[in-house]
Amino acid sequence: MDNQARLVLVLTTEADQERAEALAAAVLQQRLAACVALHPVGSLYHWDGELQQSSEVQLLFKTSSAKLSQLQLAVMALHSYDVPEWLAWQVETSPAYGRWALSELSSDGPPPDPGATRSNGHPAG
Repeated sequence: MDNQARLVLVLTTEADQERAEALAAAVLQQRLAACVALHPVGSLYHWDGELQQSSEVQLLFKTSSAKLSQLQLAVMALHSYDVPEWLAWQVETSPAYGRWALSELSSDGPPPDPGATRSNGHPAG
């Protein structure tokens, strides 16, 4: 698989579920990610010289190397934080999942791929 076909995971957090869902929906509508997993998390961090503790929603985007720059621009433009978290790394996938995810990033959407679905018919996102 060449660099343009590799999947990339991107991690960020948002302040709450509503903002996280809005960010995920905007990115998915633009086909900049194949899937976005949302997880509530508790975060501890320093900000303005003080230790902070907050409840946030972590977003895990699955995208391609080819879409990574566009995804970063969109996330930075739409994010509610002044300094959004942005962590990205390339990953290896199973062939079926990789095909499904990459097909989701095309403007036409995916062709059917029964090998990338669960028994309930949903993608294994």
